[in-house]
Amino acid sequence: MGSPIRHSVRRRSKYGNKPAMADGIRFDSKKERDYYQRLRVMQDSGAVVMFLRQVPLHLPGNIRYVLDFLVFWADGTVEWIDVKGMRTDTYKLKKAQVEDIYPITITEV
Repeated sequence: MGSPIRHSVRRRSKYGNKPAMADGIRFDSKKERDYYQRLRVMQDSGAVVMFLRQVPLHLPGNIRYVLDFLVFWADGTVEWIDVKGMRTDTYKLKKAQVEDIYPITITEV
């Protein structure tokens, strides 16, 4: 007899977001992918010099907060961006800790 057929089980996201792809990159949500694509267009136009994805910030207790985007604008400003669909209590707590420890303000889109 042959080997048993295995079915992959696709887990549904806790908050209903669906992963999306762009440029060979997997994003946690379509909203995050769409923001990435907007940044790419702004980079091509020269409004954005560069941007980084999934930037880790370290918090006390060996906790990490991973920021979606760190954007360097052509006018010299730097923006810390988190793409949010659902603002969980854990997210709110970590965001407050980051903003208390680091001299930054996280912009939610």
